[in-house]
Parts: sequence; C-alpha cells; structure tokens
Amino acid sequence: MKSDRREFLESLGVAALGGLLLDRANAVVHGAAQSSPPSGPPADLPRDLLGAEQANLGTLYPEVFKLAERNRYALSFLEDDYRDVDEWKRQARAKVFETLLYRPEPVDPAPQLIDRADLGDHVREKITFRTTADFRVPAYVLIPKGLKKPAPAIVDLHSHGGMFLFGKEKIIDFGTNHPAMTTYHQRNYDNRPTATALVRRGYVVIVIDAFMFGERRVLLDEDMAAGYDRAKYSVDQVAALNEKCRSKESTLAKSLIFAGLTWPGIVVHDDLRTVDYLVTRPEVDPDRIGCVGISMGGYRAMFLAGLDDRIQAASVVGFMSTVAPMIHRHVDTHSWVHFLPNLHRWLDWPDVAAMRAPLPLMVQQCRQDALFPLAGMEAANAKIAAIYAKAGAKDRFADRFYDEPHKYTLAMQEEAFAWFDRHLKT
Repeated sequence: MKSDRREFLESLGVAALGGLLLDRANAVVHGAAQSSPPSGPPADLPRDLLGAEQANLGTLYPEVFKLAERNRYALSFLEDDYRDVDEWKRQARAKVFETLLYRPEPVDPAPQLIDRADLGDHVREKITFRTTADFRVPAYVLIPKGLKKPAPAIVDLHSHGGMFLFGKEKIIDFGTNHPAMTTYHQRNYDNRPTATALVRRGYVVIVIDAFMFGERRVLLDEDMAAGYDRAKYSVDQVAALNEKCRSKESTLAKSLIFAGLTWPGIVVHDDLRTVDYLVTRPEVDPDRIGCVGISMGGYRAMFLAGLDDRIQAASVVGFMSTVAPMIHRHVDTHSWVHFLPNLHRWLDWPDVAAMRAPLPLMVQQCRQDALFPLAGMEAANAKIAAIYAKAGAKDRFADRFYDEPHKYTLAMQEEAFAWFDRHLKT
C-alpha cells in the first residue's frame, strides 16, 4: 500500500510531500528528528510547564510509540480507497462527530443583548445566545460602523495560555484592559488583539467564551471572596485563581467522560453553533464567513473549519502537527482539551484540517514553537498539501513558517488578514 500511495502522489506531482511524510515518520521512529526545544516556555503555555521533557515516558516510550506507529489513520483521504473528496468528507466528518460524543439537538439561539458600546469606528455588543437547551454562551460581537450592505465576518477563537479567568477578552482591546490582559496581549498577540484589528479592517467579528474559560470557568470560593468582578482582581489574584482553575482541567475532562461526553465535544459544538447565530445577524453576509485562532484557538479553528463548509476561509495558527511524534515529549505541554479519545484511530490532526478541502485553508507555524516537534509540524503541512492536491485544490492551501516562538506576531497577522481579504472580500 505504501508504494501504491507514493505512486499516486507522483501522479499528482506531489511525490516530495508524500516522501516527506514517510521520511519524517521514519526519522521520528529512529530518534533522528528529535531536536532540543528552544530555551524557555512558549508564550501561550502555562508558566510552570517549562519543558517537553515532562512528557517523556522513559522505558515505556518505545512500547507506547510501537503501538502508535501501527496506526495508519484509516479514514485519511490519502488512503487508496478514497477518490471522491465529498464522499470522503461525509465519512470523515461523521466519524469526528461520533468521537466528539456531543451533538445536542439544534435550538433557536434566542440572543439577549447585555450591553452596547459605540467606539467610534465600530460598535461592540455584549450578548448571550443559546448553543443548547442547557447553555447560554456569553459573547462579544464587533460591528464596523457605516456598513452599506452585509459584510464579511470572522469567528475569532481565543487561545488557552493557562489563562482561565479571561476568555473572549484575550482577543479584544477594550482601551483600558486588565493588567493581566495587557501582558497577555503583548506576549501572545504582539500587543494587537486580533478581533479588534479585524473589525477595524471591515469584518464583523464574534468572540465567545469557550467552555471552562472567562465567564464559563470553574467558579471557586476565592472568586466569591473577591466579588467576582474581574476588573477588581489584582494580577496576583488572577494568577492564583488561574492555578486553581488549571488544577480542575483533569477533573472536568474525567467528569465529562463519566457523563458520556468529552470536553472537546462541548467546545467544538459551541463553535459550530456560533456560526448558526452569526448567520442570523443582518450585518453579516452568510456566504463570506471565516475563522481564525492561535494555539487552542487554532485547535478550535481546525475543527470548525473541517466540519462546517459555511466557513469559506480558515486560518489555523500555532496549532498543527502529526500526533505520533508528539508522544516522545510534547504531550504534557498540551491541555486536556486537546485530547479526544478514539479520534486518532481514524484521523490525524492534518486530516481533520483538510476535511475542508477544496475550500481555502492557511496554516501558520512558528519554527521555535516548543509545543510541537518541528518534524511533526512539517509533516502535517506536507500531508495537508498532499490531500489538497489529491482533491484537485492544491492552490487553495497556504502554509507558512516563521522563525518565531509560539506567538501571533504582527507580520503573521498581516499575512493572514490579507489572505482573508483575498478570499472573503473579492
């Protein structure tokens, strides 16, 4: 089968991509692809997770990796059984929804307006809307002033970064930001939160709190003692409560498994239902919607874009790798939200991202990103490229590497925003 796959890739003119996938996998197996991570933690990583070494399983690693390398990702479009991309997407998406273990019945979003602020060049609304019969999700909608017709829109997906007290606020500039957010914006977004930058570029932007973050975090006694008004929290209080919340990640993940659900399932479902609400807005052109996110936001963008063709252009930032090489020492650098039981029996992360083929996809990666092995990042991009080529859409996939640590720099933002303009404004 391996030789058949290589022959097929050669027929598409992408033999180098297929070869890179195979060569990288072999290098990882024999240890040649393991390089030392850059010094210091990546910007979007909880401060105490300083080293990929924490994930090393010692003598158990060869046994675990032996099990992992047997997995051929049976639902990848690169398997010889698949020729029709639409049929493959139907089967692959069905499997992803099956592994997410969470697909409640659709509900009316029933939005409620909480606050509306005129900020000169745009309006910021705070709302809540329903994603299920159980949840009302808090969100901000940013609307450019002076729209003459429905505008393109972006679902902007916030990151993790060990910051639980704030969610949607991570990517909005309120003018006067909490000191913890000022630091977060500098460290992760080069001092330019993306949602505010995008609305000033002419996009309607929606940002929600992912489950476990912001107004949906685990509330503790210390919150009540501080009065729950986050504007009154000191930086030290934010740090202490973040640690408390982070200690509850495994509790949440395990509890949801006992409930027959998954944490990623809830996060992905809410993001999909965000699009349901967004297309009801009169300011939004439903045929021109994109999504973007870095780190956990990139993880969310990968699923949202892979599962919903209403997303016409997607940018996954700082989150892409094949998963097998991560077992060596990049597992504990990731949140529990990134682990979806049973998914990787069928699909690798690049397979999930490529489920949006032939629609446009950009993947932006940082070579100094300590959350992922460089070999895994390169192999993932090669696999996505091979899938897009097989789908007859090789020009619709753009991958970029930057000599940066884990961060969404101004240069990266500018390239992604110009790419959105090309696909959503013309």
